[in-house]
Amino acid sequence: QVQLVESGGGLVQPGGSLRLSCVVSGRMVSIATVGWYRQAPGKQRERVAVIYSTATPNYADSVKGRFTISRDNAKNTVYLQMNNLKPEDTAVYYCGLNLFKDYWGQGTQVTVSA
Repeated sequence: QVQLVESGGGLVQPGGSLRLSCVVSGRMVSIATVGWYRQAPGKQRERVAVIYSTATPNYADSVKGRFTISRDNAKNTVYLQMNNLKPEDTAVYYCGLNLFKDYWGQGTQVTVSA
């Protein structure tokens, strides 16, 4: 059973930064596609950033230049560094892993407000 545990969410002012962490059970981080997704109230879940098994990242246009996804294979952890946060970034952020099937974490709330 694959488990994903997110942490690092919170309340931050516009222009601030947060780093989200996703710890994955088992040594899957280096061989799977792992991504960060978010869902705001009343909206569909959207993909924010993914990192492929090749370590190639891909970002949604709305976060390019502000967010960075990375991974630490030794720690089985994927990170999302979020800089210059905007109110529209407010959402529950989920970590998702795809390896033959999809696995999800429980989510962590990010609120950007003055």
